Amino acid sequence: MVIVIKPRGENIELELLRSLRVHKKLEEEDENNYVSLEKGWAGEKQFDQLLLGLTNECLILNDLLLKVNNTLFQIDSLLITQKKIIIFEVKNYEGDYYIKDGRLHIINGKEIKNPLIQISRSESLFRQLLQDLKFNVPVESHVIFINPEFFLYEAPVNGSYVFHAQLGRFIKKLDAGAASRVSDGHIDLAHKLASLHITKNPYSRLPDYTYEELEKGIVCKCGCLGYEDTKGQTLFCKKCGFVEDKELAVLRSIEEFRFLFPKKRITVDVIYNWCKVIRSKKTIQRILSKNFDLISFGRGSYYVDKRK
Repeated sequence: MVIVIKPRGENIELELLRSLRVHKKLEEEDENNYVSLEKGWAGEKQFDQLLLGLTNECLILNDLLLKVNNTLFQIDSLLITQKKIIIFEVKNYEGDYYIKDGRLHIINGKEIKNPLIQISRSESLFRQLLQDLKFNVPVESHVIFINPEFFLYEAPVNGSYVFHAQLGRFIKKLDAGAASRVSDGHIDLAHKLASLHITKNPYSRLPDYTYEELEKGIVCKCGCLGYEDTKGQTLFCKKCGFVEDKELAVLRSIEEFRFLFPKKRITVDVIYNWCKVIRSKKTIQRILSKNFDLISFGRGSYYVDKRK
């Protein structure tokens, strides 16, 4: 049985870029970062599903950011079994690549970071962390190339790389090598590692933005600002034809606003301008009054989460 101790939470950097690129045109560097993060996220979620197919008892921690000796390191997926701990680095590369002198190149000759170097560093730092925690267990690591359209020329025969065509056999081997149960000590270790996770990632590259520069409107499920207000209780997307309950759409837009501007106060005027397509301020006021508490402060009144 697979026990997920730390789920793969939302990638805040990716979530922010997803939202921003609907409301403004990103700079080329930010757009490239978005595409890379989106692709990487998809690959990691795909590998998560494979690990959930394991039948023997094991513990999984996803997306860890840890520190040892003032050095930060990231782990995409960590699998704890009774016999060993396995670190996974998941890559969703596609196309043709080759290895030369231990360096990874795209087929056009451009060199990119070799994930084997990255995971070797993470493994070394993780061993040091285990020593600090007084936990002695074998550790190994693997780079997972999840994309079936990836091919690596000159790939080492005996290495830590696992390719898409090998994943089925690899998962079966993992399962066969795991004992039926983990100890209380393993569970304690897993929870300790989860508690050591650093939530604020200093590696995130967040673009600067202001409220004034963003295009206003409610984002449809198709990812555009194509909603139009009907006279009823729904919104209609002129691009994809989707119809959504007006209150639900406004509440979703409020959550997006709070995510992008956590320090700004929620007022009728602000949300009316942010949603843009809602014809009546009274509609915004009704939705806010129903779902939030009003802090009365004259003309400076604002709304907060309902008190529980």
